[in-house]
Amino acid sequence: MNYLNSNSSSVPKDLVLLVVRVFIGFAMLSHGFPKLQMLIGGEKIEFFNFIGLGPQISLILTVFAEFVCSILLILGLFTRVSLGFLIFTMIMAAFVVHGADPFEKREMSLIYLSVYLLLMVFGAGKVSVDHMIEKRKRASDW
Repeated sequence: MNYLNSNSSSVPKDLVLLVVRVFIGFAMLSHGFPKLQMLIGGEKIEFFNFIGLGPQISLILTVFAEFVCSILLILGLFTRVSLGFLIFTMIMAAFVVHGADPFEKREMSLIYLSVYLLLMVFGAGKVSVDHMIEKRKRASDW
């Protein structure tokens, strides 16, 4: 295996992309699920109003990104669109919500942001629903 050439066999790359997608997706679900419970709990919502639309809309958008988009990321379905929402959410978390906080408070959102940016560049890989859809579309183009 040539470790200096990125055009080598894509099997290890696709397996790593799968592992990273699944791990980071489940890790973010652990943040999104409590927010989903807060949203459907019926109690008064106290959440950071990061875009000026009110705390409830901000919470709904955050739950969509952290919960729904994380599930889509795990499946590899609409991966880059989902990553767009997750990247936006992590930018808001790191630079708006925790903007005045010390680095330790922003560190986790910056790590998530870094991984999401890498996945945005490399895509979902071949072990994904996106790849299956693309493969089927190519087969039907005959």
